[in-house]
Amino acid sequence: MRDLVIIGAGPAGLSAAATAHALGLDTLILDEQPSAGGQIYRNVERVTDQRPADLAFLGRDYAHGRTLARAASAVDRRQGATVWHIGPMTRTEGRQVVWSEEGKAQKVNARAVLLATGAMERPVPIPGWTLPGVTTVGALQTVLKQSGIFPRGRVVLAGSGPLLMLLASQYFAAGIRIEAILDTTPPGGLNRAMLWLPLATVGARRAILKGRRLRAVYGRAAREVWRGVTGIRAEGDGALRTVRFTDASGVAHEIAADALALHEGVIPNPQLPRLVEAVHDWDPRQRCFRPVLDAYGASSASGVYVAGDGGGILGAEAAEASGRVAAATVALGLGRIAEAERDLRAAPDLNRLTGQRWLRRFLDAMFPPPDWIGRMADATTVCRCEEVRAADIRKVADHAQGPNQLKAYTRAGMGPCQGRMCGHTVTEVLAEAKAMAPGAVGYYHIRPPAKPVTVEEMAALVE
Repeated sequence: MRDLVIIGAGPAGLSAAATAHALGLDTLILDEQPSAGGQIYRNVERVTDQRPADLAFLGRDYAHGRTLARAASAVDRRQGATVWHIGPMTRTEGRQVVWSEEGKAQKVNARAVLLATGAMERPVPIPGWTLPGVTTVGALQTVLKQSGIFPRGRVVLAGSGPLLMLLASQYFAAGIRIEAILDTTPPGGLNRAMLWLPLATVGARRAILKGRRLRAVYGRAAREVWRGVTGIRAEGDGALRTVRFTDASGVAHEIAADALALHEGVIPNPQLPRLVEAVHDWDPRQRCFRPVLDAYGASSASGVYVAGDGGGILGAEAAEASGRVAAATVALGLGRIAEAERDLRAAPDLNRLTGQRWLRRFLDAMFPPPDWIGRMADATTVCRCEEVRAADIRKVADHAQGPNQLKAYTRAGMGPCQGRMCGHTVTEVLAEAKAMAPGAVGYYHIRPPAKPVTVEEMAALVE
């Protein structure tokens, strides 16, 4: 039995672990990656130790992850641990958490569980997105951090949002050539966002200044930068060869490319909060589902808390703050501290979270998620695993009450990724076809195992 099991070792998980340890909680961190840091600080300990020169282009903010990892170094942490089941809450045993590590499944009971599984990139289903050579901006940044590698040849970045701007600036600082940037941000972004700029500047001044620096580099990071781009298509015979698009004036273009990285923002990783049947709401601004949480990170599922971007996209600084707040609240629930102490500890972080929410409103207005997600061409693949097209979903929309019934007709969401890459898109396509709100259409029901697992791994539980 552990007091607290934290799933994820990104900024939220690490800050929560350090706080929980300081408050005397018996804590275990389970993280799927080979090293701590999450997506934002991926591989930061090894980079700072073995590739310190890379910090020059990865940036000072990235290096901060090492400080977080050191602060949580006294906590029992298992890297390469893939959590695939969280059991129901019981009065005497808490919740059972099951994970696989080095080919064998293990389990532990937890009085409280903190989900710090972060965000995932929003799938961008354009024609040709399944071609070899087409990937995501986040994937390019991951391999840059993990191994210091990047694609050769003509690299094209397409999409919108801060992460695309960040990768462009990192490539520029590292001397990596970008052939073209196809910016899909709708015109008038700054005008839309001006309403929130004063509050965002007060609540997150450092982030606003960083955004200005990124924006200054953005225009110089590629040989060509096209703005107001629509209608992106990837084409090629067996691999990417060409990218087609329409510019802001309506003129069609075609450019040669060896790698195309897509990005239209990030969304909360839905799998584990859905697995424990936490209540979710549709967020129209971020165009995704997110778990319903109280001010301290508690979900509707008994004993389950959510911290970081898994509870709504607010960024790394907010993830740290929410991790500390959630850990202190767990300590309160277990009787380790009084409510007055929890409130005193939480107050500065709750103020930080308010400032980051103002920043988020600014960013949502400046970089709104694309409205074409539910209106893609019929031939576009939605579910990559089962090769289900948008036309296949629309064909049965009158008969399928929601995504779960859709599985019976199309097998969408039943492949190895278990709906991660198609879940939100299926909801949007169904909503558009049925003339319903996405929140009313709903999402897949997630069942264990939440990740692919072998019979041999499960048998290890009996052994």
